[in-house]
Amino acid sequence: MRQYGLFVDNEMVEPATGEYLDVVNPARGHVWARVANARADDVGRAVESARRAFESGPWPACRAADRAKLLIRLGQLVEDHAEELAGLQVDENGKLMREMLGQTRLLPEYFNYYAGLAQMPTGTTNPLHVKDMVNYTVREPLGVVAAITPWNSPLLLLAWKLGPALAAGNTVVAKPSEVTPVSVLRLAELAAEAGLPPGVFNVVTGLGSPTGTALTGHPGVDKIAFTGSTATGRAIAAEAGKSLKRVSLELGGKSPNIVFADADLDSAVNGLVAGIFGASGQTCMAGSRILVQESHYDEVVTRLAERAEAIKVGDPRDAASEMGTVACQAQFDKVRHYVEVATADGARLVAGGKPAVVDGFPDGLFMRPTVFADVRNDMRIAREEVFGPIAAVIPFRDEEEAVRTANDTDFGLAAGIWTGEVQRAHRVAGRLRAGTVWINNYRKTSYATPFGGYKQSGLGRENGPDALHEYTEEKSVWVDTGQGVKDPFNPRA
Repeated sequence: MRQYGLFVDNEMVEPATGEYLDVVNPARGHVWARVANARADDVGRAVESARRAFESGPWPACRAADRAKLLIRLGQLVEDHAEELAGLQVDENGKLMREMLGQTRLLPEYFNYYAGLAQMPTGTTNPLHVKDMVNYTVREPLGVVAAITPWNSPLLLLAWKLGPALAAGNTVVAKPSEVTPVSVLRLAELAAEAGLPPGVFNVVTGLGSPTGTALTGHPGVDKIAFTGSTATGRAIAAEAGKSLKRVSLELGGKSPNIVFADADLDSAVNGLVAGIFGASGQTCMAGSRILVQESHYDEVVTRLAERAEAIKVGDPRDAASEMGTVACQAQFDKVRHYVEVATADGARLVAGGKPAVVDGFPDGLFMRPTVFADVRNDMRIAREEVFGPIAAVIPFRDEEEAVRTANDTDFGLAAGIWTGEVQRAHRVAGRLRAGTVWINNYRKTSYATPFGGYKQSGLGRENGPDALHEYTEEKSVWVDTGQGVKDPFNPRA
């Protein structure tokens, strides 16, 4: 078992109080690492390091081409250490090795993409109604970015922030979830090896309070980029508002996956399974509300239940496993609680609903894929984000009811549409209040296209070229090309 400090100024340093937290493997139930529980003084040290690097270190003078080279170099090191980084994430959150390895091998493409954008023009020259004046705009880095990330995809969701933040010329203090801190600390070590100057990328570990609270409230932080629950996002937005820090929030979802009668049911059921049981349902974009047209409702419920019962839950490192664990004890208890809630509210359990027994893993946090049928959209299982492998299946009569039910939610992160009619596909996509809509597929993302939510699913967008704007200020510059400024009180002079 290794003990990790904080990563500040390209070095691992001890926390001021000497407090540490246990990191637990959710499949085996044992403590395999310990990390610092940073207090306000530790957070202040990291923020001050990032501030120095932004204002007086080599980073402000670094050319865009140089930043691009460092991002490419970091991507190469991630590629070289992909299996190690994936394995650390598996040990932290219990997701399948093949999923974590696939995500980790994609990270270099994120860094390469933003390396390219770092060198693209970002300003404009604007035509004016004013004579003898030229106006242009430039985009400049915000300063110190606090990147606060969750436990479900610790490195991928950090890359969504780290890539554009560094490409734009900011410095970063990352605060990973206390459930999955080790992989982020290892990434920071690789960033230093890649050549990022001291202070450009720092990591503070610890609980939401005191560590996260100290970071979001620190006056030296210019922007907070957060991925996590809507409740925590609201608290961060309120804290940011006190000093008008910039903020971007990628929050929760209760995303509808809509199956029309004319859909290819084989493909649709595959998409439904991937949408809710991939990653053990622990994704913000999980298709947790499955809306099925009445004429095919019973068939889809039956097929979905059969598929759920057949899913092999097991050792996350075993290539034969199809679903790993829930990430931590608190989340495991939450998932089991929602099974009780749904049952009490009158939903019909047709698959799962109980922990899975896996040979050789007596203390593992394994949960059976769970399907509830005959769900009403006003039930808690249809209103509240579970963040686990529970599908709520809801019938609908026609397109109008499908759209109305899909939009009847506090969230608006994602949605899926399954239909064989191209006109309906585009028509419904245009009416859904969601930041991402998939047609005849589900749970796809890319560094090249924006991701974010409507309503209480967040503020701002990640990924795509516009993500750079989330990490920059726009400055308007006016230049007089005429004869200078005349006396405003004596225009004839």
